[in-house]
Amino acid sequence: MLTDRQKIILQVLIDDYILTAEPVGSRAISKRPDMSISPATIRNEMSDLEELGYLEQPHTSAGRVPSQKGYRFYVDHLLNLASAPDDDPHGLRVEFLQRIDQMEQVVQQAATILSSLTNYTSIVLGPKVSTAKLRQIQLVPLQDRKAVAIIVMDNGHVENRMVTIPEGIAVESVQHYIELLNRKLVGVSMPELKMRLHREIATELKRYSEQFESAMTLFDQMVEGQESDLSKVYLGGTTKILNQPEFRNVEKLKPLLDLFEHTEDLVRLVDPFGLKPGIQIRIGQENEHETIHNCSLITASYSIDGKPVGTIGVLGPTRMDYGRTIAVIRGLANNLSSLLTHLNK
Repeated sequence: MLTDRQKIILQVLIDDYILTAEPVGSRAISKRPDMSISPATIRNEMSDLEELGYLEQPHTSAGRVPSQKGYRFYVDHLLNLASAPDDDPHGLRVEFLQRIDQMEQVVQQAATILSSLTNYTSIVLGPKVSTAKLRQIQLVPLQDRKAVAIIVMDNGHVENRMVTIPEGIAVESVQHYIELLNRKLVGVSMPELKMRLHREIATELKRYSEQFESAMTLFDQMVEGQESDLSKVYLGGTTKILNQPEFRNVEKLKPLLDLFEHTEDLVRLVDPFGLKPGIQIRIGQENEHETIHNCSLITASYSIDGKPVGTIGVLGPTRMDYGRTIAVIRGLANNLSSLLTHLNK
């Protein structure tokens, strides 16, 4: 276990390194007005911290930088969240109270806001379709037998899909069929939806409708692909990684930019811990994906009516401003949950 003096030196060193991205030496620490420890003593303590694995010394520098073990100790034991920003930084509530018609637009906007407030790349997972249940189906006729099918789920996910009303079905009959779907299928989970359509709805339609086959063709268009288990992924500030000194090396940057292009990898990156309560922090090699072994990922879940439905997070260097970033994510998750719950009423 670290001594109190070692904890103070480690905290001061990491705070300085977060600000400067430059190795920190014993003289720089000793010059702080709140530090009453001699440079020689600090130097000895830093050597001990290095031997214990909390610090590393770049070959070309007399200063030291935190190791991933050092960051983990900092986050778990030294970070003063009491001094972090309020849960509603920069008027998040005001930004979110703009009129937005669809929940997914709110979630997408969250990615932009989160990146703007942290200056890191944000990753936001929309509600997972496979865990949702049908709340309502609407069909808005257009022209030339085209219509927009709107699938609304109980987790806030909204799917808009262009469909063609088959020639074998009268346009004036469409609303009757939609009412039948809502009466029979509301509350059905999305993976079961297509099966229930072909079992229960088909059986009822066969009894009284000559347009049975045409109606089923229309229904299939509306629910095609709804079985998908993947969440939608929204990114914000993908180029902000370029602002970090650690990633000005093209060899380090390219794999990250490639990762941002692969939705399935991003979901696997964020999803495993995303719906756990509270803030989740993975530092460096605690992340399974090798591409981000030089990064930290901080995530939190957001909910609708108290049920976790999606995840927001930021990806940045291990030299991250943890206190401020945690406060921003916590505040944004709370505001997002409140707004989505309100829109879901």
